[in-house]
Amino acid sequence: MKRLFKIRLVPMLLVILAPISWIVGVDAYVKTTASRYIYQVQDAPKTDVILVLGARVYPNGSVSAILGDRLQAALELKAAGKADRFLVSGDHGKVDYDEVNAMRVFLEERDVQPQDIFMDHAGFSTYESMYRARDIFQAQKVLIVTQQYHLMRAVYTARQMGLDAYGVASDKQEYPNMTRNRLREVLARNKDFAYVNLLNPKPTHLGNPIPITTDGRLTANGL
Repeated sequence: MKRLFKIRLVPMLLVILAPISWIVGVDAYVKTTASRYIYQVQDAPKTDVILVLGARVYPNGSVSAILGDRLQAALELKAAGKADRFLVSGDHGKVDYDEVNAMRVFLEERDVQPQDIFMDHAGFSTYESMYRARDIFQAQKVLIVTQQYHLMRAVYTARQMGLDAYGVASDKQEYPNMTRNRLREVLARNKDFAYVNLLNPKPTHLGNPIPITTDGRLTANGL
């Protein structure tokens, strides 16, 4: 009886451990692959555009600490001569929730010219932001700005989609709920790994190209 139990236990363990091993392995692969393209501000390469990924904004239009730090890091990259143009990509799927205009206002209040700010109103996910950066805004060489835990997935996804992508982490303080965010990111890396290598889904919205070589004010009216 004990021998029979042991025989049955082996395939049960394999069924349990195989997906766990896959998830852990993909997570490690994404992080390792992307890490070679992540720099400090002063060492980052010059690019066509600085891509800032959206995060929470408040009902009064002010940006959260995480998003504010991303935008501040982006300004530091501009000051260091890495790029003159910004692509701010976030969620503006509802009239009463608008990440991209909050980012635009933040940058304009710090003397960035409106024509240098391109707004992606349909950056509903990291994958969609990269897809639209490539196909709508026709970016080729980009500097992605977000926190370190998120940056590795963003850079990996962008490069797998054909962008010459690099990253700069914007961690300037301790943020709440980071343990939860890091755990969720393991699954998110697996999801985007599947998207770029297997599934290649279309984003929620596409549309006519608005190249980043034109005028950012052309992006003022939404999708």
